Amino acid sequence: MKRKGVSYAKYGYIFSIPFVVAFLLFQLYPIFYTLFIGFTNLKGFDTALHIHPKGLFYNFKWALTNDTFITGVKTTFLLWICNFIPQISLALILAAWFTNERMKLFGKGFFKVVFYLPNIITAASVAVLFSSLFYYPVGPVNDLLQKWGVIDAPMDFFNDKWSTRLLVIFIQFWMWYGYTMIVLISGILGISPELFEAADIDGANGLQKFLFVTIPNTKTILLYTMITSLIGGLQMFDIPYLITNGHGEPRFAIQTASVFIYNQGFTGEHNYATAAACSMIMFVIIGVLSAIVFYLMRDKDEAALHKVIKAQEKAYRQKLKEQKKGGNING
Repeated sequence: MKRKGVSYAKYGYIFSIPFVVAFLLFQLYPIFYTLFIGFTNLKGFDTALHIHPKGLFYNFKWALTNDTFITGVKTTFLLWICNFIPQISLALILAAWFTNERMKLFGKGFFKVVFYLPNIITAASVAVLFSSLFYYPVGPVNDLLQKWGVIDAPMDFFNDKWSTRLLVIFIQFWMWYGYTMIVLISGILGISPELFEAADIDGANGLQKFLFVTIPNTKTILLYTMITSLIGGLQMFDIPYLITNGHGEPRFAIQTASVFIYNQGFTGEHNYATAAACSMIMFVIIGVLSAIVFYLMRDKDEAALHKVIKAQEKAYRQKLKEQKKGGNING
């Protein structure tokens, strides 16, 4: 945009400088420095920084053959999948429920706030809350279960592999389904009402409109939700670590990759090099899985149209090339 010979485009670049500087200093630089550390033998801050004497990729090979790290990665996937499937399912149902104009629901705003509320509570507070609720031998849950005759003696929930896992899965589900619901509601409200009106004219019922109108037209929002949940789920740290405070036998049942990386870097020998190598492996895993999700959830019709356009452009350029070549020969 120009006015009186003055260009205002430069101000856009000026306003973006703070973000660019913050991104370079606090995101891009740490990523490259972490990658660099993965090739070294860094242990603690008093160790001289050198390339690992056993080989440039020694830390990465160690991580890929370490049973504890591999188990941590598997546990991370298990905890994420088991909480994401019910989370996205319930969020979709609630989003469709709140956006249904035929259902005259009273107090929609109140219920949205209540469902979203767990997401704004800090993970440390939630961990302390559930640790207190399921405390052994005396805790509210144990007292209620004994009072109702479900169990005869107090149950040590945090000393059992699957009860601890189920508890972490429930906490993650409980904290995030409200956020996912709000995001999906915003996507559904962006769908043109004419599509629903056309479905009503065609005689579609509520389930058919949900499956064939709502879901296909919220694919972009679903993709966003899937990617952000994947990234957050594979970086799961706070609840699995804080629920047992990093101690006790169940920590191995809920020791995610991030907890393992933290223990490598900030406990024991402070092996920053192996922690950095494990971090970069998780970075690659998340990147590859995100690319796969993007590919699987792409708009196939748009992709096919894009291929047709590309083929036509290629054929047109080839034709021009041949015409030019023929003209040169004739000349």
